[in-house]
Amino acid sequence: MTAPVNNATASVDSAKNPVADKRVIVTGAAGGIGAALATELTARGARVVLADLSPAVTDTAVGLGSPAAVHAWVGDVSSVDGIAELIAFADDRLGGVDMYFANAGIIGPTGLGDSDGDWDAIIDVNMRAHIRAAQALVPRWQEAGAGYFVATASAAGLLTQIGSAAYSVTKHASVGFAEWLSLTYRDDGIRASVIAPMGVDTDLLRASGADGPAQAAVTEAGTVLTPAAVANVALDAVEAEQFLILPHPEVLDMYRMKGSDYDRWLKGMSRYQNRLNEANRLNEETTHAGND
Repeated sequence: MTAPVNNATASVDSAKNPVADKRVIVTGAAGGIGAALATELTARGARVVLADLSPAVTDTAVGLGSPAAVHAWVGDVSSVDGIAELIAFADDRLGGVDMYFANAGIIGPTGLGDSDGDWDAIIDVNMRAHIRAAQALVPRWQEAGAGYFVATASAAGLLTQIGSAAYSVTKHASVGFAEWLSLTYRDDGIRASVIAPMGVDTDLLRASGADGPAQAAVTEAGTVLTPAAVANVALDAVEAEQFLILPHPEVLDMYRMKGSDYDRWLKGMSRYQNRLNEANRLNEETTHAGND
């Protein structure tokens, strides 16, 4: 077992590329944004552990190249024990953890859900996983005088998610937690950022319900980006130590509109939701008629 090293030795390229030689964990890295982040981090010279509940993360890691720089870990990144095992794995393979990308996320139940059980998993994955990772890493980063926590949230964390209370609430929590980390530990040399895209071409978007109101609310709002495009924007912003990372710049205008007149924004979103629901109803009727 290799003991964690608090201060990584920077390479000669670090001045040009701040993530070069950094020891990084990326969760939810079997595919989508997580795999794209790991790919971009590796291209910029970081050493990365890709973590995911899916065994497919092993193939993703193999596809990135050097076994010395890229490793795969399969397990539950939302549980206390899982996070402890993941960090111990990174300590063993990389010698420590300089950056943690809390990227794993799920869409959760539609509407209000039917029970507490519907909310338990999404709260653990989208919110508590971030808290648990920070609880494990922040003390060692304080000792080292450096560390970086990056949360993948969503534009839903600044605006809302039509059709899913659980997704909207947990993504708001993700933004709020990263914000708290950023201001609380800045003087300790610890940085935090939050990635808040709208539509990204991932399994998570498709899981929101094909042709349903939740998916339509995302796909109609702006361009659906590739995960690679999101990762490139995100890493540029992280290297600049920018807190709020918006791969869809128009989200900032929407956020400002919301803040400038909250009641007007709520009424407008309600009308938009009604329009989406009506379009979905008509689509279902047409599909049903076609199957008769």
